[in-house]
Amino acid sequence: MAIWQGTSVRKPSGARAKSNRNKRKKEFGRQAAETKIGDRKIKTIRTKGGNEKIRLTNEQKINVVNPKTQKVDLADIIRVVENNANAHFVRRNIITKGAVLETSAGKVKVTSRPGQDGIINGIIVE
Repeated sequence: MAIWQGTSVRKPSGARAKSNRNKRKKEFGRQAAETKIGDRKIKTIRTKGGNEKIRLTNEQKINVVNPKTQKVDLADIIRVVENNANAHFVRRNIITKGAVLETSAGKVKVTSRPGQDGIINGIIVE
């Protein structure tokens, strides 16, 4: 079953909307990367216009910014503590933007999109 990111079949009232055209290739989506903790593993996918996107599937390290000193350090990821995107992502240790991770540098909130950018950046949370 394909992932479709076009307009809804339903109107705001709940009635079925009449479509004036069929689905387009540009409206199809892809499976989520679901970045996990482990040895670094990436996938490159072709996007519109022949460009490339780097999907990060596994990673052990995170670039951590300390807001007080404005220094960037590399830290080891231990586990996912909190994830507002999906409560089940915490149990499965899936990293998305906004997730709070326990690292060797303390608790860190992820600011990058690992499934889109291919890197994990974060900021220390008190």
